[in-house]
Amino acid sequence: MDRLRARVKNGRLVLDEPTTLPDGTVVDLVLDDEGDDLTNEDREALHQALTRAHESIEKGNGRPASEIIKELRARR
Repeated sequence: MDRLRARVKNGRLVLDEPTTLPDGTVVDLVLDDEGDDLTNEDREALHQALTRAHESIEKGNGRPASEIIKELRARR
């Protein structure tokens, strides 16, 4: 199950979808992301930057996230 769909009626979420989840299961509903406001040029620049970053990591030029987080926390 990828998602559940609900409608707003009188200020309440109304969910009427079949499910195999057991009774009492708590489900978090999130607003669907309807995209972004990137222009085609911005999107192309983003994809190029991600490609360069991936290639850099493949060449061994990366650092573990835990190391970067530790460094950032030390700046506080």
